Amino acid sequence: MMITRSELLDVVYRFYPRGVHKITRIHVPPDELVYEDTEERRRLVEAANRGQAEYPRWKVMIDRLGERCSLQNESLSLLAGWVEPAYSARIWLTDDAALSFHVSLLGPYYGIHLPGIPEEEPVAREIAGEIEATYPGYQPIPPELGNEVVPDVDMDGVSMGEATIYVCLFSVVWTWVDP
Repeated sequence: MMITRSELLDVVYRFYPRGVHKITRIHVPPDELVYEDTEERRRLVEAANRGQAEYPRWKVMIDRLGERCSLQNESLSLLAGWVEPAYSARIWLTDDAALSFHVSLLGPYYGIHLPGIPEEEPVAREIAGEIEATYPGYQPIPPELGNEVVPDVDMDGVSMGEATIYVCLFSVVWTWVDP
């Protein structure tokens, strides 16, 4: 089944309210709505809690990959109780180039962020195979959709009007391998 822009935006808006700035209660009057007070935030916290509970499945998969590649797990923050929308890891292809991969906790999606070097293709295929075997039914988000900016969402590490669908569904960790 083909992923649509509309489907992805529905998922984004389920966890990130439109037009609500990501500021804390300390900085606004008591009667003003902030992200911490929204139903969307509650859903994101629940998704992160599920991710923490299901972490062993992720760990087994990245351990398998780590036996074959130089891998860095970027998801340990979930175990510390942080609210993250995805599992994330990075594989070093060369001393100065890495690809990252992410499995969303918000919907049945994954992404592999490629650095654009020749060594990436076989590793990306291997990662996709591992993800699809570990998370049956999960689909990759194509770049033409994932790179689309969601103009009315504000989130950790990304200002209003700068978050992409990839960042909303995988966190700002998605950008860590950008050149």
